Amino acid sequence: IQEPEEKKIALELLETEQAYVNRLHLLDQVFYKELMKEAKTGKAVPEEVVKMIFSNISSIYQFHAEFFLPELRKRMEDWNRNPRIGDVIQKLAPFLKMYGEYVKNFEKAVELITAWSEKSPPFQELIADIQKRKVCANLTLQHHMLEPVQRIPRYELLLKDYVRKLPPQSPDRGDAEKALEMIFMVAKHSNAAIAEMERLQNLWVVYQRLGLEDDIVDPSNELIKEGPIQKISTRNNSTSEKYLFLFNNMLLYCVPKVIQVGAEFQVHLRMDVEGMKVRELKDIEFPHTFLVSGKQRTLELQARSGEEMNAWIK
Repeated sequence: IQEPEEKKIALELLETEQAYVNRLHLLDQVFYKELMKEAKTGKAVPEEVVKMIFSNISSIYQFHAEFFLPELRKRMEDWNRNPRIGDVIQKLAPFLKMYGEYVKNFEKAVELITAWSEKSPPFQELIADIQKRKVCANLTLQHHMLEPVQRIPRYELLLKDYVRKLPPQSPDRGDAEKALEMIFMVAKHSNAAIAEMERLQNLWVVYQRLGLEDDIVDPSNELIKEGPIQKISTRNNSTSEKYLFLFNNMLLYCVPKVIQVGAEFQVHLRMDVEGMKVRELKDIEFPHTFLVSGKQRTLELQARSGEEMNAWIK
């Protein structure tokens, strides 16, 4: 007899969950535990750093190992009498919010592993030693750490498939659809957290290139476009190399520094976007030029190509 499609997917969910719990066990009970022991007894790495690397992996591991996996297993053993998993997944969904913290921390964790591997040979040796074990399957710590980041999208895909394959009159239909909606919300939340983290990270890099001028650093700003530009001087008919950063609320008109200590650019002028006007100039001598006029002053700028000029104007 062919197994019904929805049961195959539910079994796949159970199998992948078992493999996932093994991976979480490796992260929490092997890597985290042994690095923590080393941090407490040796001088290889501070305890704080180990905690920062692994974030809240212990809570995630316990939740899956002690709650979700056993519940799922119970359901599958009882499938023929009571074919449903939707209610269990509904219980899972609110706890997936724990992933927000782990996902937000992921990039920093990977940076810390790299930095401390360079700084502390014993730290690197311990990680290399664990990675050599059979349980690691020739994969790095960073690779294993990516698993929780990818798990929520995996639930979403499996559950979508499960709902699609359910017969219309299945007793699990209502619960499974509700569970899918809940997982979808969590996934959206987690993606938004990643996007926000990346935005802040990129913004911070830009501020560093500008020398962290106090009145410019604002976490709510959004960088829209940046790039080199030629400034036209009408006085002596020449151009000079400048650099623009366009944010949602201001345009920074900068000069590249010759000697780069710390900052790459010096801000020459800051123009408010509010009340700013931009238009193309049809100049025979200087093609691809446009005029930016704001409260502070007016700039005649030349782009490298027509496309680039249009991109700036837009």
